[in-house]
This record gives sequence, structure tokens and C-alpha cells, in this order.
Amino acid sequence: MEEADFMILRRTMFTGAASLACAALVLSAAPPATAVTAAAPVKVGDVQQAMEALVKTGHVVGAIGEVYVDGKRVGKGSAGSRLLDGKGGAIPSTARYRIGSQTKTMTAAVALQLVKEGKLSLDDKLSEVLPEVAKKDLVERADEITVRHLVQLTSGIPDYIGPDTSSPTRNYRPTDLLAASRKNARRVEVGTFDYSNTNYILLGMIIEKLSGRSLAAELNRRLFAPLGMRHTYLPAKANEGIKGPHGHGYAPDEAGTMRDADKINATTLLGAGGVISTMREMSTFQRAFRQGKLLPASLSKLITDPPPGQTPPPAGGPCAGNPEFAAGGGGSAPGFTAATLTSSDGRVQFAVSLTLAMDNDERSTVPTRITNALKSLFCPGT
Repeated sequence: MEEADFMILRRTMFTGAASLACAALVLSAAPPATAVTAAAPVKVGDVQQAMEALVKTGHVVGAIGEVYVDGKRVGKGSAGSRLLDGKGGAIPSTARYRIGSQTKTMTAAVALQLVKEGKLSLDDKLSEVLPEVAKKDLVERADEITVRHLVQLTSGIPDYIGPDTSSPTRNYRPTDLLAASRKNARRVEVGTFDYSNTNYILLGMIIEKLSGRSLAAELNRRLFAPLGMRHTYLPAKANEGIKGPHGHGYAPDEAGTMRDADKINATTLLGAGGVISTMREMSTFQRAFRQGKLLPASLSKLITDPPPGQTPPPAGGPCAGNPEFAAGGGGSAPGFTAATLTSSDGRVQFAVSLTLAMDNDERSTVPTRITNALKSLFCPGT
């Protein structure tokens, strides 16, 4: 696993097979605003040109992007094609796509809503809320790990990504993912940041146990339906692809041949990175989250603030003046990278989805490409 941080997008790369998992947790230098005040108009560049420039950077199959200001779309663009080698026509900017680890913010928001309601405590031990994982030895030191540790990725629980979770057709249970994680060595002590998707598999299990509903149903009940996100959903089957026209990403096989990586096994993603959405609806979610409509600031800062021991990203946006973009907001896996970059006050969102045909090493350059696109839209003269 390889990590790369820069001013806007934090990503975590995985080097496993194309059917494997997701990337980046949303982290921000500033807490979400509790109210929106009058502000100067936001100037936005040409989104279509920005998408065309992204495709020209190389090995980008398709790029779609939209910009929203105060909930209204003010720009959109689509470049490249749905399929490799210019086939399949253009991707509609309104198409669904995988959001990757942007899912983690949603899972954390639901878990923290349970905290707000008194059904869960940040200091609850994992062995108390999920005693079965301790009894079956699925998580080491479950009697020390708290809900807070899971949210902030400081439990030290190893990731489950690897050969034991690489089948594209097997329907994995969350306990299967935990069993795979248990085979891997702990790298850090409890309380130290270490990016691991297993934390959010466990949060999903906690949500299901306390709500009596599937994670997909609870995300819909608490977030998607109230916010009018009718096209957003969490798939839960191994062979469940993206609904409707969408872009296909590609990743190299062992021989280096690019293979379609469209049907990622949803049962290896779940609350860590499985949600499928649209640009409008991701902008809706980020606006609501940043403007304090989903959680009080005392709880949302557990998502937006850097975890203990992590250096805060630099404050401010990519260029002087407004909007001031918060850090974070991306997700990635072999075949795609997606991000919803949002201003700290929730007024402005730049949503982008790239379908790729590149190896893991080249994918590490994609965050910089997205930052450059953002600068072209909001930084005159760059």
C-alpha cells in the first residue's frame, strides 16, 4: 500500500488485482460551516476544457466533471469515451460512477448519527458492540479498540486486501474480510493512524447491528432519501455493476494487458468504498455535510479533522481568494479515480470522475492532474 497526500486530495493506493478495493478518506483542515452567509459570486472556468485537458494527460479513458455553486450546476464537461480506444461514445456528465472511499464519509456520518442519538458511544469498545469479533478472534485487541479509533483510522487493524479477498465472483461476508485481515500483521499500535479499510467494514457491521437493517438500507434511510439522492446506492452483490450508461475503467493483468475493471466485487467494498452515485448527488451530500445538516460540528470534526499524530494539510485553496477548498474528498481503485472537492463553507463543489487505463504507479499521478484541473477552473492565469 502506498499513500500520497497533496493540498486537495488524499489518496491511498492499493497494488492488488482490479477487483480489489478503494482509496482515500476525506480529511480537512477546517471544520464544516454551520451556516451559509452572503458571499461574492464565484467565477468558474470552462469545465469542458478542463475535462479535455485531463484526457490529454494520458491513459485517461473518460473524464466527466461538474461544478455546483449554492446547489446550482454552473458548468459541466465530458471528454474521452465510455470504452477503451474511443469506443462507446461519450460518457454523460450525469452518469453514475463509483465514488470509492468517499463512501467512508457516509458510513462515518451514519455511525456518528447513532452517537448523537445515544445509541452508540465514541468510547464504546469493539468487544462490547461486536462481541462476536472478539469471541471468534477476528480482530486482535478488540477490548482496546473504540468506535473513535475506527472512525479516525487509528485502530491499527490490518487491511483485508489480498489474495483471500480477490475473487471477482464470490459473495464475501464482512466476517470473511475480517478473517482475511486477521492473517496480516499489525503495523502500528492502537491510537496511531494507519489507513485500513477494515475499520469501515466494522463500522458498517455496527450500524447494521444497532439499526436492524442492512448498511445499504440505513444509508438510504438516513442520507440518500432525505437528501433526494435518488440515483445513489450501495451495491451488495459480487456481480452487481453500475446501473445505466457509464464509463469503464481498465487495469493491467499479470501479462500487462489492459482488462476491463468495470465490475469490481461490491462485497469487498461495502461501507469502506462501495457507493455508486452521480455528480449532482455527491455535490448535494458534500454541501449538506459541510453546512452542518447531517451532524453537529462536535461530531463532524472527527471526520474532517486530521486524526491524532497526522499533520494538518495547509489551509486555503489552490489560489488566492475564494473559494477556499477543504482538503480531501477522493477515492480510487484500479480503473478509476473520483473526487468531490468542496469549499469549506459548502458553497462550491467540483465533482470529477476519471476512468483510467494505467498501472498503479501511474495512478499515483492522477491526484496532481485533478488538482491542476481544479486550478484551471478557479485560478485565473494558471
